[in-house]
Amino acid sequence: MKTLLAAQNLSLELITFAIYFSAIIGVAVLSYRKQQSDTDFLIGNRSLNFWLTALSAHASDMSSWLFLGYPALIYGSGVFSAWAAVGLTLFMFLNWQFVAPKLRTITEQSNSLTLSSYFETRFGDTSGSLRLISGFMSVLFFLFYISSGLVGLGLLVETLFQLNYTAGISIGLLVVITYVFMGGYRTIAWIDLFQGFFLLAVIVLIPLLLLSHIGGMGPVMKEISAKQLSTTFFPDYTPKTFINIFLTMASFGLGYFGQPHIITKFMGIRRVSDMHKAKYLGISWQAIALTAATFIGLIGIYAFPKGLDNPEQLTLEIVKQTLSPFFAGLVLCAVLAATTNVMAAQILVVASNLSEDFYKRLFRKHASPSELLWVSRCSVILISAVAFIVAFFKISSIYQLVLFSFSGLGSAFGPLILISLYVENIHKYAAFAGIFIGGLTAAIWPYFNELYQWHIPSLVPGFFLSAFFIFSLSALQRRRVEA
Repeated sequence: MKTLLAAQNLSLELITFAIYFSAIIGVAVLSYRKQQSDTDFLIGNRSLNFWLTALSAHASDMSSWLFLGYPALIYGSGVFSAWAAVGLTLFMFLNWQFVAPKLRTITEQSNSLTLSSYFETRFGDTSGSLRLISGFMSVLFFLFYISSGLVGLGLLVETLFQLNYTAGISIGLLVVITYVFMGGYRTIAWIDLFQGFFLLAVIVLIPLLLLSHIGGMGPVMKEISAKQLSTTFFPDYTPKTFINIFLTMASFGLGYFGQPHIITKFMGIRRVSDMHKAKYLGISWQAIALTAATFIGLIGIYAFPKGLDNPEQLTLEIVKQTLSPFFAGLVLCAVLAATTNVMAAQILVVASNLSEDFYKRLFRKHASPSELLWVSRCSVILISAVAFIVAFFKISSIYQLVLFSFSGLGSAFGPLILISLYVENIHKYAAFAGIFIGGLTAAIWPYFNELYQWHIPSLVPGFFLSAFFIFSLSALQRRRVEA
């Protein structure tokens, strides 16, 4: 009888999954013929309204990390780690406020479809070196970012469908490739709009249902105290605590200024005057989603006091053990939606790097828009295949892969984007050094942390070293010219 019931539950989850993603593929198929050029495919011809821009920017940010990685962080340490969510929300607000409007205006004026082409135009680089180094850094770190999503898909399918890990990453990648290849930027934005609201509804319902079952937060906080985990945002008021708060907030939030898959969403809005509407809509969505994910992590401490073999499966284990099969199927779709949202946006950015920054810049400077469109589509398949290989060997956890990639992109591009928008007289060689030093520092810093037992997130030294070299080398160049 139990075997029959389990089979029925599994069938219901599979049916929910099949219907949900069949609808997504259908949207992509319908939009296939509307893609006429690389501008349509890569940036939607700058025609998105503020609803699409807001939900696309935030839904393409919150991957399986929202359901799997972040609750695991809270589960392992308690309330104090929620400073990471505070940092994410604060720095994303600053991103909307100080980067989005100016970047949207400038990139349209320079007809730039990628950050690399924007840097090249902004700093007057005719050698192609600036575009190539930025394209290289983007492709490198996005490989690991996309792989983190595939690892999440593999774990999800392995847990809920009892299929093996390889089947999970294969199925997930096939779905993403299909709708990115056929749909492009505008289609992804529409899918993000729907998935964003769906994802928000599911992640809010999970803690609400769980709290109604266990009688509120009282039992949860008692268990957190019993395990000697943090029960407050401020364990004490020593300088060390405030330093840890800053490092926790900055470990992710500071990187928002340099995430191409988010930055390009700003570039696609129809009117700059609508940016403030998109800002408040998107920030509201993010604050609610992260708050709900925080509660899931805290409830997990109560639900699994003896621990889990893999804390990143916390949300899945809670859902399987406490909620109905139908709702479990919805959660499955929500996690898949969160993962595929990010992967789709990231694959599209890398495809734009390969087509615009490498193919067009190195091989076919006068390639037609239709030719670049097909190169972009072929690039989708290429980058997906390489990411599959990285994910297949499962070299690290979702949290670590996301942290590595987010830190690398944020350190390489964040300082230069901010400086390029607000500071004049920045030399192209300084810009090149900023990208290279920032990305390199973020890549190797984890080894210093491990070797010397430091606990400094790699994004912090990477970001500030990049900014230091940009300013100092530009100053040296100005002195050289004046002399």
